[in-house]
Amino acid sequence: MMPRFKTLLMSATSAIVAAGASAQSASIEDRISTLEAMVADLKAELAAEREDIVRLETRSEEAIQTVTGLRERTGFNVGDATLSFGGFVDFDAHVTSLSDGAFSANSVVRDFYIPGATPTGGEGTTTTDFTAEATRFYLDGTQSIDGRKVTGHIELDFLLSAQGNQRVSNSYAPRLRRAYLDIDGKWRIGQEWSTFQNTSAIPESASFLILSDGMIFERQALLRYTNGPWQFALENGNATVTPLTGGRLEADGNVIPDVVARYNHTGDFGNVSFAAIARQLRLETGTVEEETFGWGLSASGRLKVGKKDDIRFNLAGGEGMGRYIGLNAFNGAAIDPIDGSLEAIASYGGLIAWRHPFGETARLNVGYSGLFADNPDSVGGTASKSVQSVYGAILWDIAPKVTLGTELMAGLRELENGDDGSITRFTFSSKYAF
Repeated sequence: MMPRFKTLLMSATSAIVAAGASAQSASIEDRISTLEAMVADLKAELAAEREDIVRLETRSEEAIQTVTGLRERTGFNVGDATLSFGGFVDFDAHVTSLSDGAFSANSVVRDFYIPGATPTGGEGTTTTDFTAEATRFYLDGTQSIDGRKVTGHIELDFLLSAQGNQRVSNSYAPRLRRAYLDIDGKWRIGQEWSTFQNTSAIPESASFLILSDGMIFERQALLRYTNGPWQFALENGNATVTPLTGGRLEADGNVIPDVVARYNHTGDFGNVSFAAIARQLRLETGTVEEETFGWGLSASGRLKVGKKDDIRFNLAGGEGMGRYIGLNAFNGAAIDPIDGSLEAIASYGGLIAWRHPFGETARLNVGYSGLFADNPDSVGGTASKSVQSVYGAILWDIAPKVTLGTELMAGLRELENGDDGSITRFTFSSKYAF
């Protein structure tokens, strides 16, 4: 643009000088006409240059958008569907010390903390375990069908496998974590996190799961409808009952599914959810058919603190929540020894955890969790009365998508008869996400 503009400007200047030199022989009207013509030429030239600049900027913006789109496109096409996959490879090393007992060789409690499984009334033991069973894989598919966005999700890991053992090959079978169909982000059908749970409240940890005592934690088959901040769901109904002999009885006799309603609020502060659940607790064994109803309320979320820190929390209480909280540390109901009826077990608890990033890629996590039961008088002294735990973890991204972690946790389980048992576990982990 500049060379042409300079040429026209020099021509105009020369013409003005020439016009001044011949002022006596040219009329004022002629000189004005000449200048007007030159100014018009300059305006046309500048307008053309502006159009060229706009075209260049447009092409540059289109190029940027194209590149960005290519960077964000991580899937591949199969027919009309776009598939994407991901997951992580996880290795955990645990050193576990128990005050009153031991875990069996292939028990799942060697892999992650289950509050109600902490043994009581035995001799103390210390064990070291290596595992990669928390390794995870997922596959997503997205397709447009009659103008609707349809998404499918399948997610697997290798925990809780009944197939493998530690003797020779450690061949653990994959297990189904999540498998659902999503339509327009409104309807979700399949196995998914319970609507009663806010997954953003799960604390960050080096181990597979931490602070599970007072945590609402459940995945199951459900039918969920979402409309803005509101969610409503029908979820698989299944009750756990304390029989007269103690222990746990799985009463899969429900006729009415569990009903959940939830409200989500998100803002610059983070997010908070309020949820309510209503449950049928039904036991059917031969000629015996008993039922009662349970309910629960919860508030949970993740709150931003300062520029990088956050607080994660979960508070819940009700009667008959059972398996929805504390990894089923308490059952949903108990059998009355007098008339054989079911009585919902009341419980309340929660967790709070603080996440504090420091340095460039490291963060510190600390927290507390607890769950407390108000067991009926009919429940024996060996039933859990409370479970509590604390933890601290440091995680460090040593490279993009590669995380090392160390963690120390301590848990305590107390029974109705006053007996208790504790667990202390040190964990080292490494994880590569893909």
